[in-house]
Amino acid sequence: MKRGTRTWIVQCVAIVMALGLNACAMVDVSRVKTHDCVNEQRADVVGTGRLSDRTVQALNVVALTVDSCQRDFTTCTDTIAHSPGLNDEQQLSALAELWLGKAIKTDQAGSPMADQTLDAYLQSARYAYAYLFYSARSPADRAFALRQVQVIGFYNFAVQRAVSRFFQELPQLGKQWTQTSLAGWTVLRPQTDLRLANKARVPTELIPAADLRFKGLRNIYQRDGFGSDFVAVTPPAAPDDDVPWREPDYVSMTGALVFDGASLNDVLATKQVQLLVRDPYRDDSITIAGRTVPLGANFTAAYGVWLARSGFASQSIRSLLGREGGLTTPRVLMMQPYDPNRLTVVMLHGLGSSPEAWINVANEVMGDEELRRNYQVWEVYYPTNAPVAVNLASIRKALDATLQHFDPNGQARASQNMVLIGHSMGGLIARLLVSSSDDKLWSIVPVRANLSPEKRAQLRERLAPYLQFTPMPQVTRVVFLATPHRGTPYAQNRLARLIGNLIRLPVNVLKEMASLSDLLKEDSATNTPIRIPNSIDNLSDTDPFIVAAASLPISPRVRYHTIVGVYKSKGEPLQDSSDGVVPYKSAHLDGADSELAIPSWHTVQGTPAAILELRRILRLHVATLKAAQP
Repeated sequence: MKRGTRTWIVQCVAIVMALGLNACAMVDVSRVKTHDCVNEQRADVVGTGRLSDRTVQALNVVALTVDSCQRDFTTCTDTIAHSPGLNDEQQLSALAELWLGKAIKTDQAGSPMADQTLDAYLQSARYAYAYLFYSARSPADRAFALRQVQVIGFYNFAVQRAVSRFFQELPQLGKQWTQTSLAGWTVLRPQTDLRLANKARVPTELIPAADLRFKGLRNIYQRDGFGSDFVAVTPPAAPDDDVPWREPDYVSMTGALVFDGASLNDVLATKQVQLLVRDPYRDDSITIAGRTVPLGANFTAAYGVWLARSGFASQSIRSLLGREGGLTTPRVLMMQPYDPNRLTVVMLHGLGSSPEAWINVANEVMGDEELRRNYQVWEVYYPTNAPVAVNLASIRKALDATLQHFDPNGQARASQNMVLIGHSMGGLIARLLVSSSDDKLWSIVPVRANLSPEKRAQLRERLAPYLQFTPMPQVTRVVFLATPHRGTPYAQNRLARLIGNLIRLPVNVLKEMASLSDLLKEDSATNTPIRIPNSIDNLSDTDPFIVAAASLPISPRVRYHTIVGVYKSKGEPLQDSSDGVVPYKSAHLDGADSELAIPSWHTVQGTPAAILELRRILRLHVATLKAAQP
């Protein structure tokens, strides 16, 4: 073959190959599963430990890679900050995530946070803050933007970690400080509206709510928004038995960082920051840079930590049996700092129980936005070994003292139209709190026939607090759950009697009864004092107090509702059913505004159906009060 021919062939082959290469597709396409696509869109440095697609795209625009940024972080961030190829939102959001990634990488769990790490968290929070409030578009303009959701996440996480470091510095700052220098930043004294128990200035512990996981709580109630959620723990106060109320030792708190400056350039140049501390029960929004935005909140975390650390489970058993370490007098436990403008719901647990009986009930009330705006929850914790009449008088005294302390004039919304919710024996006490005894209970007192008029008057004066009472004027609605208004035959079965024989009455009750022994009848044959009934005796359907109290009239001002359990029904009529402990005939009350029977054991209060009914009743209560207003 001639040389010219070979050359021509080579040229032809080269041309064909070049054409072939050009003909090959330079872009290919494939399909991914829907959930993989969603995961890729939402993945970021907080959730997965790797940069989000949006930040990687921003790096690509300015000819950078993730690896190059890791090798030379300063050059990387400077390039992004000054590149004309990126708009302000792309720059600020990418810088917020890059600085956050740097902070997370150097944040060693279990070790004190280094200044370098704190600085990185503050840089991240500042860029996120600038994105949200000082970029060309407002937060409302980006309402449907996934990137804004990610940036809020960057901000909230950075705030959480920075505030945790700030908190560690507080013990060194004293009481009068106004600003301090930290990691090259000027940190101003926090601005706060948080109310801590016992007038505490600062918490003793600050727990990030995002770090907590709970067992036993059906739902975790949160409000998405601006700021990081915490549980602020109050210093424990010295116990004071003369004070029946207990303000919450664990309160919900939301923290937000604001940066000095009135323009984007000012904010990016500043090294001054201030913490805003907000009570999410008081505030549902916060104003930042002239814009009002929703305030983030976690309404379950403080309640959950309180329950987890309470020790109620063992203490309630010691209280029932009258053993050392048990409760001796009632306590009014406030679930939130007192608010004069919210209606008050008072919950009373049953025999051998504690506030743990209301675990999900209280959480659902505090978690419901409408109910949270209108109500505050008090839980009465009382010794369930004492006779019902004794607990009734003690609880009434505790509630009166609490109301008098927080609202001496009785004019606050919190002191009017209160709602009582009682389960089992707590329901029985709730009913007596809104009933009139007149003289109907004196017949159960076994006094000597030949008692002198003077001693009769003395006896009547001593027993009047237990046997003569009027309805609480502050209460206008009650909900009874599995309540033995007429007692229960189960209080006389073998197991109940066995437990009853183990119960020791409170010392104060024994002393009171001992002082009256000469006025009460005695068995002349054996000279044995009449036995003082304990709480289990009181719950029997043959107990004289229960039999006499069953007919006491409820105040006509009070609307009431009944929720009963029906356990293992075999098709019998409702009136013949039982919740396994309390017969329906005992739990039913004529004249109730509503009655709901729920397939349930005696612990009906924790069922979803009962909680839904309680929510309905509480909403009805608010609506009724609003309708009655002029």
